[in-house]
This record gives sequence, structure tokens and C-alpha cells, in this order.
Amino acid sequence: MKTYQGSEIRNVAVVGHAHSGKSTLIAALLHAARMTPTQGRVADGSAVTAYDEEEVARGITMQNAVAFAEWQGVKINFVDTPGFHMFSHEARAALLPVEAAIVVVNAQNGVEPVTERVWKYAEEANVPRIVVINQMDHPKAGGGGGLSALIDDLHDRWGRNCVPVQLPISDAQGFHGVVDLVTMEAFYYTPGGDGHGKITGEIPASLSAQAKAAHEALVELVAEGKDELMEEFFAEGTIPEQHLITALHEAIREDRIFPVLFSSGLANMAADHLLDFIKVYCPAPIERAPFAFKAIAMQAAAAHGDEADTADNSTFFRKVDDAEPTALLVFKTMTDPFSGRISFFKVVSGVVKNDATLENYTRRGQERLSHLSVMQGRKAVEVAELHAGDLGAVAKLRETFTGDTLGLKGAEIQVELAVPPEPAMTYAIEPKTRADEDKLAPAIHKLMEEDLLIRFYRDPMTNEFLIAGAGQPHIEAIVSRLKKRYHAEVTLKAPKVPYRETIRGRAEAQGRHKKQTGGHGQFGDCKIRMEPMPRGGGFEFANEVFGGAIPRQFIPAVEKGIVESAARGYLAGFPVVDFKVTVFDGSYHDVDSNEMSFKMAGRLAFRKCMESAKPCLLEPVMKVEIEAPDEFAGTLMGDLNGRRGRVQGMESKGRTTVINAEVPMAEMLTYGTLLTSMTQGKGSYHMEMDHYDIVPQLVADKILANARRPVEEEEE
Repeated sequence: MKTYQGSEIRNVAVVGHAHSGKSTLIAALLHAARMTPTQGRVADGSAVTAYDEEEVARGITMQNAVAFAEWQGVKINFVDTPGFHMFSHEARAALLPVEAAIVVVNAQNGVEPVTERVWKYAEEANVPRIVVINQMDHPKAGGGGGLSALIDDLHDRWGRNCVPVQLPISDAQGFHGVVDLVTMEAFYYTPGGDGHGKITGEIPASLSAQAKAAHEALVELVAEGKDELMEEFFAEGTIPEQHLITALHEAIREDRIFPVLFSSGLANMAADHLLDFIKVYCPAPIERAPFAFKAIAMQAAAAHGDEADTADNSTFFRKVDDAEPTALLVFKTMTDPFSGRISFFKVVSGVVKNDATLENYTRRGQERLSHLSVMQGRKAVEVAELHAGDLGAVAKLRETFTGDTLGLKGAEIQVELAVPPEPAMTYAIEPKTRADEDKLAPAIHKLMEEDLLIRFYRDPMTNEFLIAGAGQPHIEAIVSRLKKRYHAEVTLKAPKVPYRETIRGRAEAQGRHKKQTGGHGQFGDCKIRMEPMPRGGGFEFANEVFGGAIPRQFIPAVEKGIVESAARGYLAGFPVVDFKVTVFDGSYHDVDSNEMSFKMAGRLAFRKCMESAKPCLLEPVMKVEIEAPDEFAGTLMGDLNGRRGRVQGMESKGRTTVINAEVPMAEMLTYGTLLTSMTQGKGSYHMEMDHYDIVPQLVADKILANARRPVEEEEE
């Protein structure tokens, strides 16, 4: 394979809402570039970037995938991304190693919630955006209001800088091609062909006036902000084609224009024109702003001539350039059953050669890059070297994971990745057999290397092993991968809600433990006062014993007995929290008293106090943020009220409503699935633990009816 310089590389992330046709569009582009003998299909798993068995079975993309096309002397690296809201963190991560984003919009549905979300991510990352209206061959393309309404919608959401650089050639018989508004040429295509169009200078008569007006609007928008272009525009009434191409490339790179193109991935129409557009107008890696690094060793950085940021001495910048010291950033990890761990990286600076040995700055170890490759979906294509700006992959690195920075020894630096969101759903997980139990932890940790959103831990309060993910489909996919890849079968269960118990009243009681069996007996006697503390106060113990009623060495035993009883609970076996105990009196025996006796006395006193201190249940309350299109706001509000939720506020973002609420955890265990149903898959939510609150009596009665009361110890 040819070696490409930074100026000959284009890196683009393909982002958009689910079912907008991203993977299919990439398959069409690869076929048009003759990288594949036939056009891959998502449905049968032959699409290059839809290779994961779980993704094929579910018909959705769940993780980023990388492919490349060689097109007219340029190498184009595509990063395919998921479109479901619960995997949008993957799309966000894909924007770091690229210089442009292709925002795919479904021609039938227009801009959808995840489309807006990834647009915002790209805006935050300062990544230029190209809008591709896909599935133009569909009979309902343009939606109910036609194509002009779709363009107006883009303007409303993203501004007038969202400007068509093509016009679709469509009629009652379907989609036939596009008019290039820069060169003013028409391209015609055959559905199901190889993606290559027939160029003709003749624009259809029905589109002639519209194309002329759209060309003038494009030229005027490109000329804005550039004095020399405005002068040329006013003097000649237009801008020469070559000047227009250069100026449009610059305007896209500077985020002044977001071009709109049209295509059909499934029918492979206008693919060659999109490839041409990426080659000519997308920024090359060497044109991007310098990477921001966090310096691990500033002295080493200074030795290499890097410019330090005067505002923050821990941050400096490095251009994407072959002449800079070699550094690469690992942005994705994949585990392959045959090749082992595969690390995907971007060459931030310098040149990486096969069999090079680099320092892992994050983990302080050395790694040898054997069999340097570029990825075509799952297939690795070996290369001799990769230049600054390129994307590559290498297998079997020993201690390198997503987010690590590698480079020459002595120039320790770190690129900071965006922090992934917290998981939205948690399930209890149980291995089916002892053999599965042995395989479970190593297998899950391998999956965690691939997906940074997975959490696996043991809840110390319920003693369950919990697995957390972005939603129910995500966790189900994890379980399926455990079975198919690692032959570890598990059972998923709804997790136990970590209820707590507390008191609302004040009480005093005496605990007297006396046992005589011949010889030394047991005797302990204490009087305690119990009172409630503010929520979150935990447990507090005080000693007010005077005159030696209880010897000082036995006071800790009383406290220990109370703490042990509180951990076992009183009403339903849940820990008792937020209370204060004061021991104020008691008695002892010179011979029979010991620590065990006073610990038992403390337990007895605790239980007697609980009887009259108005015990009650506490439940965890979650802080929930729900985002969905405006038309679903009423339904969601009504549903939250039915879940004992308290709405804290609403906020409108364009055509999307954000609802903030506090909802008991017990009511949110299966919310992800129901939200998808209520919003037709257009809603998303995030929740985190906020505080504990008292359970209403009717709900508490049901919980207590199904709970086992702790076994009480009888006083002898």
C-alpha cells in the first residue's frame, strides 16, 4: 500500500441519528472507490464497518469502526459511529482523531434528536461539518413539506451558513442525480450502480433558475468576510471557479460554511461526487489547529522545542507535522478472538515506522509496534510507516489502552480525552455455573477495555455483582458477547434497591445481658438514648457515663454492639442510618462483665430503642435529566408523576425539551426501555444518585411485606 503524507490524508467521522444510513453510505463510498468488489449491506453483515456479530444481529451500530478509501491520490479515513442516543458517547469520542464530520440526515425524517446532539459535539470540538441528506431515492424523501422545508429546518436549527452546494435532480420517478453549484454541472446516476456518475453540462430546464439562484447565494456567502473576494464579487458579479473552490475550502475549514449535499447510500448514487468533495474541500490533518497536550515532564517538552502556554504552564501545543517528535494517541481498543487486543491510534506528530519502540507515557512502559496496520473494518492491512495525521492500528500491545499517549522517550505528554458519561442503567449479574464464575471477571474486563462506559463492581450494601451500561440493549449486548466470545453464561436480574432504615423519634431503653452457667457468667447492662440526625448524617456515638457506672474499657463494646445491630437492620434487614446514640448509665459485675457481655447489652438496647423511636424506610432518590422532542413533553411529565417523581424544571433547546426531575430509584429500574417506547426512540436520559428520602407508608408496607425481618437474638 502507498505511503501517504499528511497533506494527502482526509479523516472524517460519519455521524447522525440511528437509521440515517451511515454504515450503508460508507459501504457505497468504499465500493465507488473500488475498495470492495461489491457494495456491502448492513442487513447481511457484509458492510465493511458493520462487522460485529452483535451489531449485525440487532441491526444497529454500537461502537466506532474505521475504514479507508484511496481516491485520486488521497487516502480518506472514515470513522463510522453509532446513532442511538445511548451510544452517542462513541460518536463524541470519534471527533477527536478527525478533521471533519459528515452529518448524515435522513431525507424522510430530517433532523432528529441525535443529529442535534452530534452537531453540538462537533461544535464543541471545533470540527468542520458537512451535511449529507441521505436516502434521496426514498419515495418520501423531503418529508411532508418537501425538500425546501427540510433546508429551511436546517437554517432554523444551524443558521443560514448551512448552504446547499448541490441540488438534487428528482421528479415523480425518483432521484436521478445532482447539480454541482460550484462548477454548475449536472451528474446523473443509475440506481444500484458503482457510484460513478455521468457528467453533463446540461442542467435540467426545470432546475435552471433554481440552480442559478442557489449558485449566487453560495458565492455571496463564501465572499462574506473576505474583502478581496467581496471586491471581486462586486466587480464581476461572481467569483471565478478556481477562486471559489479555494475560498469554499477555507470557509469550511474555518466553520463559516456548512455545505449541504445529497446522496443515496443504498442505491449508490452521488458517491463519487461526495468522494471528490471530501478530497477537495475537507481539511487535511496538517491544516488543523495544533493539538493541546498536558505536559508530564515540562523539561523534556522544552528540550524538544515545544511552545508552552503562558496562561497554563501544564499545557502546550504541537502541530500535526512530520518534523515534530513522534507521538500517537490511542482513541479506540478492540478485542479480536484471533489477534487479541487491537489499539487504534492517530499519529499526532512525527512518523511511526513498523517495529518502532515507543514509550507509553501514561503507564510508564515501552511498547513495540509490530505489524503496523491500517484497518478496513475488521481486516488489518499492513503498512511500512504512517505519517503525521494518519490513523493506524497495531495488535498485542502489552499495557496500552484507550486514552494512552505514546511517543519518544523523554518527551512525556498526554492528550486528555473527553470524560465518558456515567452509565444510565444497572443490572445484577450472576454466573450460571462455577465454570462461568471463573471466566466472568476476565471476560468483562476485556469488554471494559473496548467500551469505557461499562462498569462492573460489587455492591457492598447488597453483596450483588452489578454491571452498568448505557441502557438495556447495551447490557444485553454485553451479556451476548460474554456468551459468544468468552463462553461465559450469566443471568441478568433487576438490582436490589439499596433501601435504608432510620428513625424519626427519640427513645431511651435499657439493655441488660445476664447469663449464668456455672463458673464465670456474663453480665452487661447499659442505658442508651437514641435520636434522629439530619439526612446524610450517618451514625454518631456519645458517652455520658459518669461515676464509673460502666468501666471505660467496655464503652467501645457497647458501640460495637449497636453498630453491628444497625448494619443488620430492624424493619426489613436494611442498614439503619442517620441516628445518634448516647450511652448515659449502666452497671457491671466485677467478675462476670466483659466486652462480649456489653456488646450484647448494646444490641439489646438498640432493638428496644428502635421499637419506640418511630422507625421508617429510606429510599434512594435519583436526579434525572430527560431530553426528548417537544411533542412528547406532556406524556413524559404525566409518566414521571405516576412514578412519584418531582419535576424540578423544564428547559427548551430548539425543538427539544429537557426535563429535570427527582425520582425514586425503584421507579427507574426499567425506565430506559419505556422511554424508548414513549418517544419512538427519540428520547434519552441521564440519572445519578442524589439523596435518600422517606418511603411513603403505602409503598413501605409493600416492601416490608416482601422483606425478611432480621432474626432477633433472644435474651437469656
